[in-house]
Amino acid sequence: MSVRSYIAIARPSHWFKNAFVLPGTVVAAILTHTAFSQFALPLLCGMLSACLTASANYVINEWLDAEFDRFHPVKKNRPVIVSKMKLSLILCEYCILAFAGLCLAACVSAGVFVSIVVILVLGLLYNVKPFRLKDKPYLDVISESANNAFRLSLGWFVVTNSLLMPSSLVAGYWSGSAFLMAVKRYAELRFIGDHETAGSYRRSFNHYTEERLLILSFFCAMCSAFFLGVFLVKHRIELLLSLPLLALLFAWYLHIGMKPNSNVQNPERLYREKGFTAYVVFLVAAVSALFFIDIPWLHVFLENVPLNGR
Repeated sequence: MSVRSYIAIARPSHWFKNAFVLPGTVVAAILTHTAFSQFALPLLCGMLSACLTASANYVINEWLDAEFDRFHPVKKNRPVIVSKMKLSLILCEYCILAFAGLCLAACVSAGVFVSIVVILVLGLLYNVKPFRLKDKPYLDVISESANNAFRLSLGWFVVTNSLLMPSSLVAGYWSGSAFLMAVKRYAELRFIGDHETAGSYRRSFNHYTEERLLILSFFCAMCSAFFLGVFLVKHRIELLLSLPLLALLFAWYLHIGMKPNSNVQNPERLYREKGFTAYVVFLVAAVSALFFIDIPWLHVFLENVPLNGR
Protein backbone atom coordinates (compact mmCIF):
# COMPACT_ATOMS: atom_id res chain seq x y z
CA MET A 1 0.00 0.00 0.00
CA SER A 2 1.29 3.48 -0.87
CA VAL A 3 0.09 7.04 -1.22
CA ARG A 4 0.81 6.72 -4.93
CA SER A 5 -1.90 4.06 -5.26
CA TYR A 6 -4.51 6.34 -3.69
CA ILE A 7 -3.49 9.17 -6.01
CA ALA A 8 -3.63 6.81 -8.99
CA ILE A 9 -7.24 5.75 -8.37
CA ALA A 10 -8.27 9.44 -8.41
CA ARG A 11 -6.99 9.51 -12.02
CA PRO A 12 -5.66 13.08 -12.22
CA SER A 13 -4.50 12.20 -15.74
CA HIS A 14 -8.20 12.21 -16.71
CA TRP A 15 -8.81 15.77 -15.58
CA PHE A 16 -8.45 16.97 -19.16
CA LYS A 17 -11.95 15.58 -19.79
CA ASN A 18 -13.29 18.55 -17.90
CA ALA A 19 -12.54 20.60 -21.00
CA PHE A 20 -16.18 19.68 -21.74
CA VAL A 21 -16.99 22.51 -19.31
CA LEU A 22 -15.55 25.18 -21.61
CA PRO A 23 -18.13 25.19 -24.45
CA GLY A 24 -20.81 26.07 -21.90
CA THR A 25 -18.70 28.96 -20.67
CA VAL A 26 -17.93 30.22 -24.17
CA VAL A 27 -21.55 30.08 -25.35
CA ALA A 28 -22.82 31.77 -22.18
CA ALA A 29 -20.20 34.52 -22.47
CA ILE A 30 -21.08 35.21 -26.12
CA LEU A 31 -24.87 35.13 -25.64
CA THR A 32 -24.72 37.36 -22.53
CA HIS A 33 -21.90 39.60 -23.84
CA THR A 34 -19.80 38.97 -20.73
CA ALA A 35 -16.08 39.80 -20.75
CA PHE A 36 -13.59 37.09 -19.78
CA SER A 37 -12.25 39.21 -16.92
CA GLN A 38 -15.63 39.00 -15.22
CA PHE A 39 -15.62 35.20 -14.91
CA ALA A 40 -11.94 34.23 -15.03
CA LEU A 41 -11.69 33.40 -11.31
CA PRO A 42 -15.11 31.66 -11.13
CA LEU A 43 -14.09 29.57 -14.15
CA LEU A 44 -10.86 28.51 -12.43
CA CYS A 45 -12.78 27.52 -9.29
CA GLY A 46 -15.45 25.76 -11.36
CA MET A 47 -12.88 23.78 -13.34
CA LEU A 48 -11.05 22.71 -10.17
CA SER A 49 -14.38 21.74 -8.62
CA ALA A 50 -15.20 19.61 -11.67
CA CYS A 51 -11.78 17.92 -11.51
CA LEU A 52 -12.08 17.06 -7.81
CA THR A 53 -15.62 15.79 -8.29
CA ALA A 54 -14.56 13.61 -11.22
CA SER A 55 -11.76 12.18 -9.08
CA ALA A 56 -14.25 11.40 -6.31
CA ASN A 57 -16.35 9.43 -8.81
CA TYR A 58 -13.24 7.65 -10.11
CA VAL A 59 -12.24 6.60 -6.59
CA ILE A 60 -15.58 4.93 -5.86
CA ASN A 61 -15.63 3.48 -9.37
CA GLU A 62 -12.22 1.81 -8.97
CA TRP A 63 -13.20 0.15 -5.71
CA LEU A 64 -16.61 -1.10 -6.81
CA ASP A 65 -15.32 -2.28 -10.20
CA ALA A 66 -12.44 -4.33 -8.81
CA GLU A 67 -14.32 -7.65 -8.89
CA PHE A 68 -15.19 -7.08 -12.56
CA ASP A 69 -11.94 -5.47 -13.72
CA ARG A 70 -10.15 -8.74 -12.94
CA PHE A 71 -11.57 -10.05 -16.23
CA HIS A 72 -10.16 -7.19 -18.32
CA PRO A 73 -6.77 -7.80 -19.99
CA VAL A 74 -5.42 -4.39 -18.90
CA LYS A 75 -7.61 -3.18 -16.03
CA LYS A 76 -6.76 -6.28 -14.00
CA ASN A 77 -3.52 -4.43 -13.13
CA ARG A 78 -5.27 -1.48 -11.50
CA PRO A 79 -4.02 -0.51 -7.99
CA VAL A 80 -7.18 -1.64 -6.16
CA ILE A 81 -6.69 -5.16 -7.55
CA VAL A 82 -2.94 -5.58 -7.21
CA SER A 83 -2.40 -3.52 -4.02
CA LYS A 84 -3.69 -3.97 -0.50
CA MET A 85 -5.85 -0.88 -0.30
CA LYS A 86 -8.20 -0.19 2.61
CA LEU A 87 -11.87 0.55 2.09
CA SER A 88 -11.86 3.01 5.02
CA LEU A 89 -9.14 5.11 3.36
CA ILE A 90 -10.87 4.93 -0.02
CA LEU A 91 -14.13 6.18 1.50
CA CYS A 92 -12.20 8.92 3.28
CA GLU A 93 -10.56 9.94 0.00
CA TYR A 94 -13.95 9.98 -1.74
CA CYS A 95 -15.50 12.18 0.96
CA ILE A 96 -12.59 14.64 0.97
CA LEU A 97 -12.62 15.02 -2.83
CA ALA A 98 -16.42 15.32 -3.01
CA PHE A 99 -16.56 17.82 -0.14
CA ALA A 100 -13.77 19.94 -1.63
CA GLY A 101 -15.54 19.93 -5.01
CA LEU A 102 -18.83 20.99 -3.44
CA CYS A 103 -17.20 23.77 -1.40
CA LEU A 104 -15.50 25.24 -4.46
CA ALA A 105 -18.75 24.99 -6.46
CA ALA A 106 -20.69 26.76 -3.71
CA CYS A 107 -18.18 29.64 -3.90
CA VAL A 108 -19.02 30.16 -7.59
CA SER A 109 -22.81 30.04 -7.90
CA ALA A 110 -25.92 28.03 -7.05
CA GLY A 111 -26.07 26.71 -10.60
CA VAL A 112 -22.49 25.39 -10.44
CA PHE A 113 -23.20 23.82 -7.05
CA VAL A 114 -26.31 22.02 -8.34
CA SER A 115 -24.36 20.79 -11.39
CA ILE A 116 -21.67 19.31 -9.13
CA VAL A 117 -24.29 17.68 -6.89
CA VAL A 118 -25.92 16.05 -9.92
CA ILE A 119 -22.53 14.80 -11.21
CA LEU A 120 -21.86 13.20 -7.81
CA VAL A 121 -25.32 11.61 -7.73
CA LEU A 122 -24.85 10.29 -11.28
CA GLY A 123 -21.55 8.78 -10.18
CA LEU A 124 -23.29 6.89 -7.37
CA LEU A 125 -26.15 5.75 -9.61
CA TYR A 126 -23.64 4.59 -12.21
CA ASN A 127 -21.48 2.57 -9.81
CA VAL A 128 -23.39 1.59 -6.67
CA LYS A 129 -25.80 -1.31 -6.29
CA PRO A 130 -28.75 -1.75 -6.53
CA PHE A 131 -28.76 0.93 -9.27
CA ARG A 132 -25.38 0.33 -10.95
CA LEU A 133 -26.48 1.76 -14.27
CA LYS A 134 -23.19 0.74 -15.89
CA ASP A 135 -24.51 -2.83 -15.95
CA LYS A 136 -27.68 -1.83 -17.82
CA PRO A 137 -27.42 -1.86 -21.62
CA TYR A 138 -28.06 1.56 -23.20
CA LEU A 139 -28.64 3.13 -19.78
CA ASP A 140 -24.89 2.89 -19.20
CA VAL A 141 -24.24 5.04 -22.27
CA ILE A 142 -27.04 7.50 -21.50
CA SER A 143 -26.15 7.97 -17.82
CA GLU A 144 -22.39 8.23 -18.29
CA SER A 145 -22.72 10.74 -21.12
CA ALA A 146 -25.05 12.83 -18.94
CA ASN A 147 -21.93 13.86 -17.02
CA ASN A 148 -20.86 15.96 -19.99
CA ALA A 149 -24.27 17.59 -20.21
CA PHE A 150 -23.88 18.75 -16.61
CA ARG A 151 -20.28 19.78 -17.24
CA LEU A 152 -21.77 21.98 -19.96
CA SER A 153 -24.27 23.43 -17.48
CA LEU A 154 -21.45 24.01 -14.99
CA GLY A 155 -19.61 26.04 -17.61
CA TRP A 156 -22.79 27.99 -18.37
CA PHE A 157 -23.45 28.86 -14.72
CA VAL A 158 -19.87 30.03 -14.25
CA VAL A 159 -20.87 33.01 -16.40
CA THR A 160 -24.56 33.56 -15.70
CA ASN A 161 -27.28 32.48 -13.27
CA SER A 162 -29.88 32.49 -16.03
CA LEU A 163 -31.83 29.23 -16.14
CA LEU A 164 -32.63 29.78 -19.83
CA MET A 165 -29.85 27.54 -21.09
CA PRO A 166 -30.57 26.53 -24.72
CA SER A 167 -32.24 23.11 -24.53
CA SER A 168 -31.17 22.25 -28.08
CA LEU A 169 -27.52 22.78 -27.09
CA VAL A 170 -27.90 20.54 -24.03
CA ALA A 171 -29.61 17.80 -26.07
CA GLY A 172 -26.99 18.01 -28.83
CA TYR A 173 -24.14 17.93 -26.33
CA TRP A 174 -25.64 15.00 -24.42
CA SER A 175 -26.30 12.91 -27.53
CA GLY A 176 -22.86 13.78 -28.92
CA SER A 177 -21.31 12.54 -25.68
CA ALA A 178 -23.43 9.39 -25.94
CA PHE A 179 -21.91 8.84 -29.39
CA LEU A 180 -18.43 9.01 -27.89
CA MET A 181 -19.40 6.56 -25.16
CA ALA A 182 -21.04 4.11 -27.59
CA VAL A 183 -17.89 4.06 -29.74
CA LYS A 184 -15.82 3.49 -26.60
CA ARG A 185 -17.97 0.47 -25.70
CA TYR A 186 -17.59 -0.80 -29.25
CA ALA A 187 -13.80 -0.49 -29.06
CA GLU A 188 -13.73 -2.25 -25.68
CA LEU A 189 -15.82 -5.14 -26.94
CA ARG A 190 -13.57 -5.60 -29.97
CA PHE A 191 -10.43 -5.40 -27.82
CA ILE A 192 -11.55 -8.05 -25.33
CA GLY A 193 -12.51 -10.31 -28.21
CA ASP A 194 -14.32 -13.00 -26.25
CA HIS A 195 -18.00 -12.25 -25.60
CA GLU A 196 -18.18 -14.33 -22.42
CA THR A 197 -15.15 -12.60 -20.91
CA ALA A 198 -16.56 -9.22 -21.92
CA GLY A 199 -19.82 -10.09 -20.14
CA SER A 200 -17.91 -10.99 -16.98
CA TYR A 201 -16.05 -7.68 -17.12
CA ARG A 202 -19.14 -5.55 -17.83
CA ARG A 203 -22.59 -7.09 -17.62
CA SER A 204 -24.05 -4.80 -20.26
CA PHE A 205 -21.80 -6.61 -22.76
CA ASN A 206 -24.00 -9.68 -22.31
CA HIS A 207 -26.53 -7.76 -24.39
CA TYR A 208 -24.26 -5.71 -26.63
CA THR A 209 -22.86 -6.83 -29.95
CA GLU A 210 -20.59 -4.88 -32.28
CA GLU A 211 -23.54 -4.35 -34.62
CA ARG A 212 -25.80 -3.00 -31.86
CA LEU A 213 -23.14 -0.61 -30.61
CA LEU A 214 -22.51 0.71 -34.11
CA ILE A 215 -26.23 1.28 -34.61
CA LEU A 216 -26.39 3.04 -31.23
CA SER A 217 -23.44 5.28 -32.11
CA PHE A 218 -25.05 6.17 -35.47
CA PHE A 219 -28.34 7.03 -33.76
CA CYS A 220 -26.59 9.24 -31.18
CA ALA A 221 -24.57 11.01 -33.89
CA MET A 222 -27.75 11.75 -35.88
CA CYS A 223 -29.51 13.10 -32.79
CA SER A 224 -26.52 15.27 -31.93
CA ALA A 225 -26.36 16.71 -35.46
CA PHE A 226 -30.10 17.48 -35.41
CA PHE A 227 -30.15 19.23 -32.03
CA LEU A 228 -26.92 21.13 -32.66
CA GLY A 229 -28.31 22.19 -36.05
CA VAL A 230 -31.38 23.61 -34.30
CA PHE A 231 -29.19 25.52 -31.87
CA LEU A 232 -26.89 26.86 -34.58
CA VAL A 233 -29.71 28.06 -36.85
CA LYS A 234 -31.56 29.66 -33.95
CA HIS A 235 -28.63 31.52 -32.42
CA ARG A 236 -26.13 32.16 -35.22
CA ILE A 237 -26.73 30.98 -38.77
CA GLU A 238 -23.02 31.27 -39.67
CA LEU A 239 -22.27 28.38 -37.30
CA LEU A 240 -24.28 26.12 -39.59
CA LEU A 241 -21.18 25.93 -41.79
CA SER A 242 -19.46 23.99 -39.00
CA LEU A 243 -21.85 21.03 -39.26
CA PRO A 244 -19.91 19.27 -42.06
CA LEU A 245 -16.77 19.71 -39.95
CA LEU A 246 -18.55 18.15 -36.97
CA ALA A 247 -19.75 15.28 -39.18
CA LEU A 248 -16.15 14.62 -40.19
CA LEU A 249 -15.16 14.68 -36.52
CA PHE A 250 -17.73 11.97 -35.72
CA ALA A 251 -16.65 9.87 -38.71
CA TRP A 252 -12.96 10.19 -37.83
CA TYR A 253 -13.62 9.25 -34.20
CA LEU A 254 -15.52 6.15 -35.30
CA HIS A 255 -12.64 5.26 -37.60
CA ILE A 256 -10.24 5.45 -34.64
CA GLY A 257 -12.66 3.30 -32.61
CA MET A 258 -12.42 0.56 -35.23
CA LYS A 259 -8.66 0.23 -34.90
CA PRO A 260 -7.23 -2.75 -32.95
CA ASN A 261 -6.63 -1.78 -29.30
CA SER A 262 -8.10 1.63 -30.13
CA ASN A 263 -7.10 4.70 -28.13
CA VAL A 264 -10.82 5.44 -27.87
CA GLN A 265 -10.90 2.96 -24.97
CA ASN A 266 -8.72 5.37 -22.99
CA PRO A 267 -9.46 8.96 -24.05
CA GLU A 268 -6.38 10.18 -22.18
CA ARG A 269 -4.36 8.46 -24.94
CA LEU A 270 -6.13 10.21 -27.82
CA TYR A 271 -3.30 12.72 -28.07
CA ARG A 272 -1.38 9.90 -29.79
CA GLU A 273 -3.75 10.30 -32.74
CA LYS A 274 -1.83 13.33 -33.98
CA GLY A 275 -3.91 13.93 -37.09
CA PHE A 276 -7.15 13.77 -35.13
CA THR A 277 -5.77 16.06 -32.42
CA ALA A 278 -4.70 18.61 -35.03
CA TYR A 279 -8.16 18.44 -36.60
CA VAL A 280 -9.84 19.10 -33.23
CA VAL A 281 -7.67 22.21 -32.82
CA PHE A 282 -8.63 23.32 -36.34
CA LEU A 283 -12.33 22.69 -35.63
CA VAL A 284 -12.22 24.76 -32.44
CA ALA A 285 -10.51 27.58 -34.33
CA ALA A 286 -13.04 27.40 -37.18
CA VAL A 287 -16.06 27.44 -34.86
CA SER A 288 -14.54 30.31 -32.87
CA ALA A 289 -14.06 32.31 -36.08
CA LEU A 290 -17.66 31.71 -37.16
CA PHE A 291 -18.86 33.34 -33.95
CA PHE A 292 -17.43 36.64 -35.19
CA ILE A 293 -17.57 36.41 -39.00
CA ASP A 294 -20.83 37.67 -40.54
CA ILE A 295 -21.99 36.02 -43.77
CA PRO A 296 -25.09 38.00 -44.87
CA TRP A 297 -26.16 35.69 -47.72
CA LEU A 298 -26.74 32.85 -45.24
CA HIS A 299 -29.62 34.78 -43.69
CA VAL A 300 -31.76 34.02 -46.73
CA PHE A 301 -32.32 30.58 -45.17
CA LEU A 302 -34.05 32.25 -42.21
CA GLU A 303 -36.66 33.97 -44.35
CA ASN A 304 -40.19 32.62 -44.36
CA VAL A 305 -41.13 31.41 -47.85
CA PRO A 306 -44.73 30.17 -48.40
CA LEU A 307 -44.94 26.60 -49.60
CA ASN A 308 -47.14 27.67 -52.53
CA GLY A 309 -44.43 30.10 -53.69
CA ARG A 310 -46.61 33.21 -53.16
